[in-house]
Amino acid sequence: MGDKSPKATNKQASQKQAKANVNNQNKKAAAAAKQAPAKPKK
Repeated sequence: MGDKSPKATNKQASQKQAKANVNNQNKKAAAAAKQAPAKPKK
């Protein structure tokens, strides 16, 4: 984990971004489910 190469830092950043995206999607899905209990968007 102590790798400071550009590829490693890039990978870590994209993983953080992906996690944030998933969190945002979950929040949106929860809010949408509260508003209108329709069929899930999967």
